[in-house]
Amino acid sequence: MSEQAKGPLTGVKVLDVTMNLAGPAAAMHLADFGADVIKVERPGRGDDTRRFVPAFKGESSSFMMINRNKRGLAIDLKSEQGKEIFRTLVKQVDVLVENFLKDTMNRLGLGYEALKEINPGLIYCGISGFGRTGPYSHLGGVDLIAQGMSGLMSTTGYGEGHPPLKTGAPICDVMTGMFGAMGVLAAVIHKRATGEGQFVDTSLMESGIAATFHQSSQYVGSGEAPEARGNVHPLNGPYEIFQTKDGWMTMAAGSDERWQRLARLFNHEEWIDDPRFAKTPERMANLDKVRELLTPFFLEKTRLEWMTLMEKAGIPAGPILDTGEMFADEQTRHRNMVVEVDHSTVGKIETLGPAVKLSKSPASVRRAAPRLGEHSAEVLAEFGYSKADIDELLNTGVIEVPEGLASAAE
Repeated sequence: MSEQAKGPLTGVKVLDVTMNLAGPAAAMHLADFGADVIKVERPGRGDDTRRFVPAFKGESSSFMMINRNKRGLAIDLKSEQGKEIFRTLVKQVDVLVENFLKDTMNRLGLGYEALKEINPGLIYCGISGFGRTGPYSHLGGVDLIAQGMSGLMSTTGYGEGHPPLKTGAPICDVMTGMFGAMGVLAAVIHKRATGEGQFVDTSLMESGIAATFHQSSQYVGSGEAPEARGNVHPLNGPYEIFQTKDGWMTMAAGSDERWQRLARLFNHEEWIDDPRFAKTPERMANLDKVRELLTPFFLEKTRLEWMTLMEKAGIPAGPILDTGEMFADEQTRHRNMVVEVDHSTVGKIETLGPAVKLSKSPASVRRAAPRLGEHSAEVLAEFGYSKADIDELLNTGVIEVPEGLASAAE
């Protein structure tokens, strides 16, 4: 590795047989915490994300963003030799992550039931659109479909007269990656206590449902499905966006105490006892009037001026940043949420950093995403294959390395 892993998962070996976002993200989180993650891809094609735009110096920036800290192995799993190599790897790894359709790995003879026979301690994480059981388990799923079926899109957007909206970020994919990694971590703890592996099953739809805490609580409490309300909080307010002199900002004064602070900040203490605004239920019933009263004030100052005043008043607030502004933000940089890596062909490039910081065994970004098959020879040599074996596998197309790296088998 370009830098020695020091995280809590150091020594854990993972086969990442995934594509697109949710599966690769799950494996990436494990890699960030020190696991040796080997990304297994199809020769000649690889992960579909490799063809996503934009390309940066010939490499997909999307692929590079969600496959950091991994080594790359290109192997033909449809060939008998490829399957045998895969089984050899499985015998010596701790975790396998895959996100194919329900029966794909079974048809290859590489499903959980088959693989646990050769490695009873294997933790096998299956990520899918709807889970591996139930009436939808046979269906493929993507983030958009999951957002729609989980109820998320029905409460995102501006409500009646407007179409449902998906979130800007693929939230179901992102959350499934986190839930998948969380499930694997729990299984690792179980294995260390018992020696047992197990099947970890999570899905895009379930992740979307899990995000509906507020909306589901509204339905359970009232019996009515909540509607989209734009940028406002469904349970308290004012908690939304406002336009200022130089752009948009967010402000959260939804509790009664913070509403009182806001009234004092705007020199309108009469709002505190106004029966339309004094308590949360009344403010929510009169939220349009609240917004009408507040909007002119925000237009009088810049975002920075309001940030300073809100901070002094004890009211949470922040500017709405675009992605470029977020990349440049001092807090982003201080927390190492944007870091630089050295890619083997494109050179230095920025990528996102781990969002969780551990004081004793921190996560780290140690290497850039691999080229297709970049470490095929290296990985197979570690798993006991000789140079002659590797050369034959290259010649027959069972494995692949990038042009110019064929000599790596030496």
